[in-house]
Amino acid sequence: MKLYILEDEVRIMQHILQIVKKISYLEVVGVTDRVSIAAIEIPALAPDIILADIRLKDGDSFHLFDEIGMNDFQVVFLTAYDQYAIQALNLGAFGYLLKPIDEISLSAIFNKCFHHREQESFSQQQLAIAKAHYLAQGVGAARRVALKSIECIEIVAIDDIVFCKSDKGYTTFYLIDGREILVSKGLKEYESSLTPFGFLRCHQSYLVNFQFVKKYYREGYLLMENKAQILVSSRKKEEVLKYLENIA
Repeated sequence: MKLYILEDEVRIMQHILQIVKKISYLEVVGVTDRVSIAAIEIPALAPDIILADIRLKDGDSFHLFDEIGMNDFQVVFLTAYDQYAIQALNLGAFGYLLKPIDEISLSAIFNKCFHHREQESFSQQQLAIAKAHYLAQGVGAARRVALKSIECIEIVAIDDIVFCKSDKGYTTFYLIDGREILVSKGLKEYESSLTPFGFLRCHQSYLVNFQFVKKYYREGYLLMENKAQILVSSRKKEEVLKYLENIA
């Protein structure tokens, strides 16, 4: 697992690095004490896990992850103030540790992240198997999904969904006829059921139906048939390219 550390206290940084040296599955790919540098390096280095102090010299890491998102990696916040715990977890952190950092607690949370990542990888393999099975059965075109909005429950053909966009626990479905349906469930609730039918999570906020992808731009976004521009995260870029290459 690739580790990135955002910490501006030299003593704590050195202590963390000493602990990390003992853990065989960890590779430190970046270290900084500045939010501004982390904002550039994290998307480029694509770490699996980030240890991030909350209050730093040039800002706070909460704002950093508001901007770059947290879906592509696991974040563990470091803080001397327990008052930040709830905010950290609400933001989507994998966990948080109170300073001073002890070796047992830090090693334990690394192990938790590692096993979570392994399980996530296994789940993705299972989704790929399910996709192959459903497509072989020829049932993809017949599938529909029930979308529960404030007004009603609407039955929508999966082939009519261009893409889905997530925002703060809600998901908006964008349909080929131009309609938008907002539901009070997160994107993850639909990812497993839509993935076997040509959908791919290309970004923390987007699940895309690839039959409606018109172009991929190397700047990092997809152009859809309805003219929408969909961001592709750095971690998902390779997966998107492979997906496009395999389209018959």
